[in-house]
Order: sequence, then C-alpha cells, then structure tokens
Amino acid sequence: MRWLRLGASRALRLWRRSLQVRITTTTLLICGIIVLVLGFVLIKQITNGLLDSKIRSASEEVVSGQQYTLQQLQTLGGPNDPAVQNAVSQIDNALSSSARNAGADAGEYGVLLKPADPQLLAAWSRQLDTSRANVPAELADKVTNSDALAYQYTRLASKIDASTSPYLVMGAPVVTDSGTFALYYFFPLSELQTTITLVQNAVLATGGLLVLLVVGLAALVTRQVVQPVRVAARTAERLSAGLLAERMQVDGEDDLARLATSFNQMAGNLQRQILALEDLSRLQRQFTSDVSHELRTPLTTIRMAAEVLHSVRSDFDEQTRRSAELLYNEVERFELLLTDLLEISRYDAGFAVLESEPHDLRQLVNRAVGAIAPLAARAGSMVRIDQPRSPVVAEVDARRVERILRNLLGNAVEHGEGRPVEIGMAANADTAAVTVRDYGVGIAPKDAETVFDRFWRADPSRARQTGGTGLGLSIAREDAHLHGGWLQAYGETGVGAVFRLTLPLRAGDEISESPLPLEFGPPSSHPSAEVSRG
Repeated sequence: MRWLRLGASRALRLWRRSLQVRITTTTLLICGIIVLVLGFVLIKQITNGLLDSKIRSASEEVVSGQQYTLQQLQTLGGPNDPAVQNAVSQIDNALSSSARNAGADAGEYGVLLKPADPQLLAAWSRQLDTSRANVPAELADKVTNSDALAYQYTRLASKIDASTSPYLVMGAPVVTDSGTFALYYFFPLSELQTTITLVQNAVLATGGLLVLLVVGLAALVTRQVVQPVRVAARTAERLSAGLLAERMQVDGEDDLARLATSFNQMAGNLQRQILALEDLSRLQRQFTSDVSHELRTPLTTIRMAAEVLHSVRSDFDEQTRRSAELLYNEVERFELLLTDLLEISRYDAGFAVLESEPHDLRQLVNRAVGAIAPLAARAGSMVRIDQPRSPVVAEVDARRVERILRNLLGNAVEHGEGRPVEIGMAANADTAAVTVRDYGVGIAPKDAETVFDRFWRADPSRARQTGGTGLGLSIAREDAHLHGGWLQAYGETGVGAVFRLTLPLRAGDEISESPLPLEFGPPSSHPSAEVSRG
C-alpha cells in the first residue's frame, strides 16, 4: 500500500505541474471513450447484420423444407395410413441429405422432422431417431401452438466431446391430413461467431491504434507549445533570482516567437528599471548614512549648548525658559531620529551583526518594562506581566531584543488611551514568544502589515505623546528577522492591538510555530502576574 500511495502522490504532483501531461491524459481519456462508444456501436451493427442475414437465409431453407414436407405428406391417406411413419423417416433423411449437399451455401446444419402429437411421437419413437438434437422447450411450444416460423439461439453439446457450440434452431409447423408435424433446422453459428470475434478484434485493434496515434499527435503538438512556455518559466525564475541578463531564444516569426520577443523586451525594461532603482536606493542609503554621520558633530555641539541653557533655565524669564525646554526636548528627539536612521542604514547596507549570547528572556522583559515605566506612569497605564516561573533561556542579542520590547511597549502605552498594557510570555522546546496587548485605539486588520512600514501612522492628525521617529516598529521587525524570528501584529479599530515576538531558543534555528496565539483574549487579571506602574 505504501508504494501505491507513493505512486499516486507522484502522479498527482506530475498532473498538477505538467500542462503537457494534463492535455495528453485528457486527450487519451476522451479519445478512448469515443473509440469505445463508436466501436461498441459498430460491432453491434455488424453483429446484428450478420445475424439478420443468417436468419433470412435460414428462413428460406426452412420454408423450402416445409413446402417439400407438405407435398410429400399430402399424397398419403390420413393419419391411419401405415405409410405415414415410413414417409416421415424418408422425408427426414431426404432433407438431411439435401442440407449436407448444400455445402457452403446452406451451411452445415441438421434437420429433424417429428410428429407434434405427443402420443404419436411416443408410438413412433422406436422407429424414428428423434434424439439427434435437443429442441428447446420454449421453441417447441411456439412451433406447436402457432402456424408461423419461430427461432431461438441456444448452445448444443457435441456428440464427440463435452464441448458446446452456438446454434440457431428454427422450427416450422407442417399441418397435413396425415397429422401435424414439427420441422426443425439446426444451423451452427461457430463460423459466424468466429467472424464476429475477428471483427471485434479488428475494431478494437484499429481503435487502440487510432487512440495511440491521436495521443502521440497531441503530445507532439502540446510539446511544441509547452516547451517555449517552460523556457519562459525557467527564464523568469532566473530573472527573479537576480540573473537580469537572462533572455529567451527567438526562433521563427510565429506567435511563440512574438511571445519570446515580448518577454525579452519586458525583461530588458525590468532590468533597466531595477538597476535604476538599485542605484537610487544605494544613493539614498549612502545619503542617509552620510547625513546621519555628518550631523553627529554639529548635533553634539547643539546638545551641549541646549544642556547648558536647560540647566540654568530657572534664571530666565518665562518665555526664554520655555524656549530652552523646547530646544532641549527637540534636540533629544532629533538625536533619537539620527540614531534610528543610522540603524536603518546599517540594515539597508547589510552591516547589521547579531551578537548572540544565552539570556533569560524574563530579565529582558523586566528591564524593558522598567525603562518604559515613567512613560506608563505619565499616561496612567498599568503594565501587567504574565510570564513563566522558570527561566526562559534563549541565544539572543540582548540589546536588540530589549529595543524590540521597548518599541512595542512604548507603542502600546502611546496608543493605549491610559488603559492597561498586558505582556504575555510562553516557550516550548524550540521557540519562545512575547506578546504585548493594549486596549487603545487599535489598528485595522488591513493595516496589520503596513504598521511596520517606515514612518507609517494610522492617523496622521493624532497627537503623539512620545515624540517617536516613526521608525521604531520597522527597526523592531528588522531586529526580529535578524534573529530568525517573527514580529507580527493584529488589531481591531477601537478594540486594541496585539504584537507577538517569536524567537528561536537556539541561534540559527528555524521556527515553524509560536507558543502563543496571535489573537485577542479577554482583559486578564492574573493574581501571580507582576504589575508595574513605574
């Protein structure tokens, strides 16, 4: 059974992946059904024609024998004439000899003439050989009770061996003044059956060859059409793999040649556009990196000046003091923006490096909660932590994981509308997961992926509390991908949002599932959970 399932699986995979196999198989099935139906109809018509011809020729023989028998018996003096029995025997022998002498025209058959009256038949049974053939009882009833010809197909046993052969038995009543007799002719159908068998074999063989020919032609034609499509698919795969110089070979001027020409033109246009976009992206990354580095020096000077002014702001008047505070806050925000831009530029350039070491994820969560505690206190949000009692050790870059958690917690507090923020943690043999759930404004389900885009905001008109750069979630997802993990979001407008971070416990492992669901649950109230208000 295993090899049968394996073969079925391979056949199904080949059926799904090969257009040529589907067309050839479909052609085979359709042609096979058509040939079978037409062959059956043709064989049926030929068989019926041969049988009808046999019945017509047999009827002529029986009618001729019936007339001869009637002429011979009419010369007798009635049923009590002593010569009746001898006449019946002579007629039977004469008709049998005539049948044998007819040869190929009449076919090899036997003749039997016997009285229809059972009493008369019993009285003559010692002198007449009425057992040369078995007359079917149904046919005997028809001949005895009617005045018309009747026939029936049957199989009769051979007198030489135990084999049976098909026969057409035809009977006709002979009504005379000397009594009523039944005349039976036994026509063998062996040759006719052989002829029908030859016709059947010929029709089936011809149909099979026709099906194979049509299937072969379908496979050949399909190959001529499918082969360029396969070449186009392989070329497209190479293009998608980055081999932008790949092109299709153009042969001829037909539709497939025009397809190859159009494909090559499209590939050329895509190559030029991709190269232009790569140049633009490279220039953009270089510009961002250069600007971020170049702004470091003047920003440091401005920050030092802002700190000096901020430290002595109490000596200023109200308007100047307010300006010093705004300058200090905006310089701090600008510095955070530069830091995020530098981090993004490292990811874009492929320079981000993961420094993995074993860490207890519970400690990283607690440190992130401590860092966000002042912001939670100002927003009036309670942070609830539900985590395992035993350590959850994973090989991670602690700095990057903490940054992910701080970004998620800051985002939850900022959009949580002062409601609780819940942190969940779970682990299995291979992975660990942390979820951050808020009950604030939420996000639309269609924005579950867009929320990680750079500088994306669900509501641009909404005031920001934290002064974020708009790059936090984007950097957080890059950090998660660098670990080989997932960072996913789900939400509903007006209900809240939940973010799930899934990481492998061992660096370099692949993950296939998360120990925590990405869904909403009722607001939790865990007696054993750690609660923090900052």
